Amino acid sequence: MKFTLSDQAAVDSAINALRAGVLIAYPTEAVFGIGCDPSNEAAVSAVIRLKQRDSTKGLIIIGATLEHIKPYADWDRLGKGVQTAILASWPGPQTWILPCSPRARTLLRGSHSGIAVRVTAHKPAAELCIAFGGALVSTSANTSGAPPAKTVEAVEKYFGDEISLILDEPVGGRKQPTPICDALTGRVLRS
Repeated sequence: MKFTLSDQAAVDSAINALRAGVLIAYPTEAVFGIGCDPSNEAAVSAVIRLKQRDSTKGLIIIGATLEHIKPYADWDRLGKGVQTAILASWPGPQTWILPCSPRARTLLRGSHSGIAVRVTAHKPAAELCIAFGGALVSTSANTSGAPPAKTVEAVEKYFGDEISLILDEPVGGRKQPTPICDALTGRVLRS
């Protein structure tokens, strides 16, 4: 089922589906993402299986506010200067690897000691997080190694009815997925 943010009944149904562990697809800054409730381990496992993704890689968590992603990251382990730099890039198309909190289970972080998080400025993704009341898993809508989906039609072609809910809104204007930087080391993992 396709839904838009202007159809409140459909949004409510999508939020209820997320809470029940259903996977959805939604637009992000550059591509469509597959999302679920990051606290639902069965749903996170389903994302990894659907994408045929190596579970050691970890996933990105997005939110509309810092409060949405704080449960998954240990914000207090960051120095004030690093916090200031991160906050200067958010909301926006910058993903940061932050120290994990205990809530960042292995399926979310993979084999890493940090977790990838972003406070998105992309309006449809941010509004979806606000409606959900928290963060969402955000990984590109494609099977591992294939080009990411940039349209609803591409999501449907990749996954058919395995993704039962698709937010039918446009992706942002970025040509490439968001850059990823490790907040503790400054190392750029994706530019």
